[in-house]
Amino acid sequence: MDSIWALYAVALGLGTAETVYDTAAQSILPRVVRRDQLSRANGRLYAVELSANEFVGPPLSGFLVAAGVIAAFAAPGVLWLVAVVVLWPMRGSFRAGTADPGAGAKPEPEPGRAGDGRRTVRKRRIATVGTEIAEGLRFAWGNRLLRTFAMMTGGFNLASSAVMAIIVLFAVGPGSPMGLSEPAFGVLLATMAGGSVVGSFLVEGMERRFGRVVLIFGSVLTGALMVGTPALTTNPFLIGAAFVLGGVGVVASNVVMVSLRQRITPDRLPGRVNSAYRLVAWGTRPLGALLGGLVAEVWGLRAVFAVAAVVMLSLLTGMTVVRGRAMEDAEREAAEREESNDGPGTPEQVDPASSETHHTQS
Repeated sequence: MDSIWALYAVALGLGTAETVYDTAAQSILPRVVRRDQLSRANGRLYAVELSANEFVGPPLSGFLVAAGVIAAFAAPGVLWLVAVVVLWPMRGSFRAGTADPGAGAKPEPEPGRAGDGRRTVRKRRIATVGTEIAEGLRFAWGNRLLRTFAMMTGGFNLASSAVMAIIVLFAVGPGSPMGLSEPAFGVLLATMAGGSVVGSFLVEGMERRFGRVVLIFGSVLTGALMVGTPALTTNPFLIGAAFVLGGVGVVASNVVMVSLRQRITPDRLPGRVNSAYRLVAWGTRPLGALLGGLVAEVWGLRAVFAVAAVVMLSLLTGMTVVRGRAMEDAEREAAEREESNDGPGTPEQVDPASSETHHTQS
């Protein structure tokens, strides 16, 4: 019994570390590459992560477990150490600025020395963790595009988590509707990961050819196809094809949304905005798993896929806000703010579409 609690503690630690890493990686990327290279950089980052998580990690973990418990637990530690060594030589300033309300303003003359021309930079206010979290939430929620992206991502994760919670019951075993063996089920899930990896390499070209709005619109449609196909058929090839298309769409929309968020977020706020955004967008995953279980219990397994598809299609209402002009205006305002170094101001100053008077009800 003691060992299971130790595993829980390790899982909690790894989950916390991964959350910190994901947020930091998204926040640091704009300091590493130019703004016009963010789509390519995000695509490559997704490709490496997906390849390692879905294709390299599982067979490697099986090999390490077979080699022995010590090897299974020591190898991840060694790999983390290698990652630290690789990151160590990176040059640059990656520290976020402080939440100084006077940022961008001229320093005030030092009291008592107004006539000698000497100036001093006013002391920076040390913000509490709660203040910083609130600031990130205000910016993310006050910007209409980011708010819409967060709600669309949250809805997508809600629907996909509901499906993933029950898909094994639908697919595996002789008594299941699909009747797949365990290895065949692993291959089925790998099709989604494979589509994501392929999409991560194609997204830059697709963005140039079709535009960002089309990619986001297409990701919703392919997402509905991915979660809804099992409601119509048990054919593993058709479901696998839908999973491939869904994987491509997921990565395409992720790259577009993340890259835009990186471009329009003030330099001192990326960590806070990313963490606040991900709290809203990813917090629906456990709710989705709960929803999938409840729907399956009341109406059956196929109903879960149908409900998830309806939820996914409802995200198309967000396209009334996600317009090419709105994204271009947000990027232009961010570039002008960066050039003038006037600070982020209010979310309405960052994005004209963020004003509630221009809000279109979904």
